Amino acid sequence: MPVLAELPDYSPLQWAVIGLFPVAMLAAALWDAAAMRIPNWLTGGLALAFPIAAAGTALPLETVGWHLLTGLGALAVVMALFATGWIGGGDAKLFAASALWLGHEGILAYTLVTTMLGGGLTLLLISFRGLPLPQALIGQEWILRLHDPREGVPYGLALAAGGLLVFAQSPWLG
Repeated sequence: MPVLAELPDYSPLQWAVIGLFPVAMLAAALWDAAAMRIPNWLTGGLALAFPIAAAGTALPLETVGWHLLTGLGALAVVMALFATGWIGGGDAKLFAASALWLGHEGILAYTLVTTMLGGGLTLLLISFRGLPLPQALIGQEWILRLHDPREGVPYGLALAAGGLLVFAQSPWLG
């Protein structure tokens, strides 16, 4: 009979850190899918939780600095993309807050994975929007919004999925 693997010997704070990022990313994805927006309190909370998590898990100061530079650099890039209308403001803020957590070690993988997932999501939505909705779904406001070709793409779904995939390989879980 197989034996379950033993859980790592993490402190309660480490378990909280491990859970915080995924919960925030899942919440952002669900919010974006349902309302086509990501609340500022969610991305702001994720960003503000980083220094607390870093201090509570004794992340080396040099590593914290690299994470901060990564987050600020990501913020500069995505705000430029927002200014040109290429991405939404909530998506930009979520990307920057996520980059803060994933750091320089994970930013390239996060960008590539999220871009690929976002492209797939866009193609899926284009196909979905070309199909007639079943009668049972017509009363669902969030489905109608996803089906509407005048609406954008809830890119928070791709950001969350990419963030979770990269976070699973991050030093936070090491």
